[in-house]
Amino acid sequence: QVQLVESGGGSVQAGGSLTLSCEVSGNIYSSYCMGWFRQVPGKEREWVARLDNDGSSSYADSVMGRFAITKDNAQTTLYLPMNSLKTEDTAMYYCAAGASFLGGGTWYWEWDYWGQGTQVTVSS
Repeated sequence: QVQLVESGGGSVQAGGSLTLSCEVSGNIYSSYCMGWFRQVPGKEREWVARLDNDGSSSYADSVMGRFAITKDNAQTTLYLPMNSLKTEDTAMYYCAAGASFLGGGTWYWEWDYWGQGTQVTVSS
């Protein structure tokens, strides 16, 4: 059984930094991609960053240059160091694991496993 457990959320002032962690346990395929998402109450869940199984990383424009997605060598912990935080980064942050598919020349990602979330609050 796959489990993802986030930690590291908290309250910080604008301009500050936080690092989120996601402990991965269970029988997860080595080919799985890992990602971070966030959600504000009343809004749809938003993709933040992705680490593909070839080691490449991708970021939403809103966090490019400020956030980084990394994984430890044992591949049991996913991280999201967040710098230069803005009030608009306030959200519940979730990590996820899934697979990528190529269809019609376009890549798609299906996220099979989710953590319970960790709250990040950035104040001005």
